[in-house]
Amino acid sequence: MTTVSSGNRRVAIIGGGIAGIAAASALAKYDFRVSLYEARSQFGGRAGSYHDQSSGEEIDNCQHVNMACCTNLKKLSSDLGFQDCFETQKQLHFVAPDGAITSFNESWLPAPLHLTLSFLRLPYLSFREKRLFGLAVKALARTPVQNLRGRHFADWLREHKQTDALIKRVWEVVLVSALSESLERIDAAYAQKVFIDGFLANREGWRVEIPTESLDDLYSKRAAQALQRAGVQIHQEHRLRELRCEENSVRSAYFANEQTAVADEYILAVPHHQVPKLLPAEFHEHATLQAIQKIETAPITSVHLWLDRKITHLPHAVLVDRLSQWMFARRADPQEIKDGIFRYQVVMSASRSLSGLSQDEVVERVFNELKEIWSDAADAKVVHSRVITEKRAVFSVTPGIDELRPQQQSFIPNLQFAGDWTQTDWPATMEGAARSGYLAAENILRKHGIQDSVLEAGLPKAILSRWLFGLKTAPD
Repeated sequence: MTTVSSGNRRVAIIGGGIAGIAAASALAKYDFRVSLYEARSQFGGRAGSYHDQSSGEEIDNCQHVNMACCTNLKKLSSDLGFQDCFETQKQLHFVAPDGAITSFNESWLPAPLHLTLSFLRLPYLSFREKRLFGLAVKALARTPVQNLRGRHFADWLREHKQTDALIKRVWEVVLVSALSESLERIDAAYAQKVFIDGFLANREGWRVEIPTESLDDLYSKRAAQALQRAGVQIHQEHRLRELRCEENSVRSAYFANEQTAVADEYILAVPHHQVPKLLPAEFHEHATLQAIQKIETAPITSVHLWLDRKITHLPHAVLVDRLSQWMFARRADPQEIKDGIFRYQVVMSASRSLSGLSQDEVVERVFNELKEIWSDAADAKVVHSRVITEKRAVFSVTPGIDELRPQQQSFIPNLQFAGDWTQTDWPATMEGAARSGYLAAENILRKHGIQDSVLEAGLPKAILSRWLFGLKTAPD
């Protein structure tokens, strides 16, 4: 690692989500004077928690999980000191439309065949459908990405003779959860990204990692403490009002509390829809800002249930061809066992269909699905419930989205953009957010002659995967 003198190398990072935290963590390893500003009283952005007044508990806005292929998020967790706060799931549990539960795990076979035996055991697909799916996955993996960009993935599926059952019970199950968008609105290139990085390139890539602590504990409290120890100046409840510019350069950041921050380099790590209004009017017609405003978003809904009994021994379940998509059971603490209260969370991505329903109606629909699956749920009582919908949970990977996503280096020389919505080659994920923060930090390092790489490489591509699908030897 190259060491530099701080001098006037002041960096102001606006936005304390994953992207801003990653940028601050990376730059703090060098002799830069880094300040991180967050509008709210806690860090983490969308990876945050809420205080539920009725239960008195902190609940995550949505169950965020990592995958082993998310190497930069794992690096960030390690750098911040909480890499051990994730439980790796080497087995997933799929609930069929008829309620049958099938465990899904990797076999001794090498990638990309390591999940084949589990897939062949799925009881809700015919042998013909499994064969059609295998042929489609092979075709998807072998298609040059440039031939997929801008294409509606639903059209691609129809061209490859995927049945309605396959689409509902496999493609939607994987992609709606991973991309938080309906198949009709997904760019085919990002469907390929999910299957290659998550399931085909490396035998470990698919493994799900679930936090054992709340998102607030990890990405707010622990992250802030780690950054402070690294020398980052932390400023909470600093909502940016505008970046003030002169001669095509950012001169200062002016906040709603009337405080001003002056730096040499700035990183704007806020949601994309906030960016245009934070820059001076003279830039509002710039092509980059015009493109950013065309980026669409999708909602994610999370239903929290407090029940008077345990309904399943499973820590999680993937619900196939239902309104509910994932069920997570929170690990019960001694007090919960004593009180006889068990908490579950059900997640629904791309949840636009719920917009006209009341919270009680959403809870009723979700709980009825749980009762159809687990007999113990039929006699359970809902002690308390909470429905949380993040209306702009993710940006939508609509066909042609890459033409709208900007590079981290903005059109203002001393301003970087950061956020999962920038160009990262990843969809709207915490991994994409971490990558964007690291890429913004790398741009600043390069300006000061530092060539060290901040971005973590992806998992290595398995030999057989490279041979079958023509994947690059070097990881992304």
